[in-house]
Amino acid sequence: MPAMDGSDYRRAVTTQTTPSTAPDTKPDLPFVLIEPLRRTAPLIFSSPHSGRRYPPELLAQTRVGLISLRRSEDAYVDELFASAASHGAAVLSAAVARAYVDLNRDPAELDPDMFEDALPGATASARVQAGLGAIPRISGDGQTLYRRKLRLADAEQRIAAVHHPYHAMLANLVAETKALFGCAVLVDCHSMPSSSRGAHAPDVVLGDRFGASCHPSVTALAEATLRRLGYRVARNAPFAGGHTTQTYGRPAAHVHALQIEINRALYVDERTLERTNGYVRVRADMARLAEALSAAALHKSLA
Repeated sequence: MPAMDGSDYRRAVTTQTTPSTAPDTKPDLPFVLIEPLRRTAPLIFSSPHSGRRYPPELLAQTRVGLISLRRSEDAYVDELFASAASHGAAVLSAAVARAYVDLNRDPAELDPDMFEDALPGATASARVQAGLGAIPRISGDGQTLYRRKLRLADAEQRIAAVHHPYHAMLANLVAETKALFGCAVLVDCHSMPSSSRGAHAPDVVLGDRFGASCHPSVTALAEATLRRLGYRVARNAPFAGGHTTQTYGRPAAHVHALQIEINRALYVDERTLERTNGYVRVRADMARLAEALSAAALHKSLA
């Protein structure tokens, strides 16, 4: 993670830069929050899929190795956007791995075939059917994760310990930001495999749910900035936004949510998940994106 100057940050809680499977010796928070000393922009950057903590109970239940589990990660996306805090934004990222619980899903998105118990009120979405519900059934490389069916209590414990606290913090940040600036802009940060669109994969996909979750001026500014930095940018295809943008994006209420997906091949070796030489450039450019959004005085045009 980039170095942090204590004079610039009111609070900085760091997480591992490498995957962790060791038993916890203290009650760690399921998220990492970085806040500037002074909030100067109505911006919140979130990264729900970059967690690298793999609880021992998950490893005991799975039939695949760690590298397969890690293919579900948005590897290092939290690091790519951490410097947004130096431009007056709050930065929230997951600490616990997506394979354990997916924070960009509705907690009711559970696959009944994964559990011994009947599931009251489960949501049979397309994501669940694909094996990518709130408790994923498959890894990022398509392998079945579990040796046997789970208990409903397992899912409830994961959701209570990780999903609820993360979204409680995110909702609180959105409310605080709106109260301070009159509006809030949530940028939900992800990475996508380079195979998402084959040889014609864009470098970045911006998702605003086809205009439903974010004011068009914010999406346009993000796109123009990224294009100026040399990226090929697409909108809403193949990713228009997930649970986070759908839940928080309420432009009529002055809360805007924009999803950003970065092609992993730009900064990581997709086979080994090691950072490549492109990592430094992408990290610097995401800081420039945060700076451009911060400098746009969004609170004057969106509040």
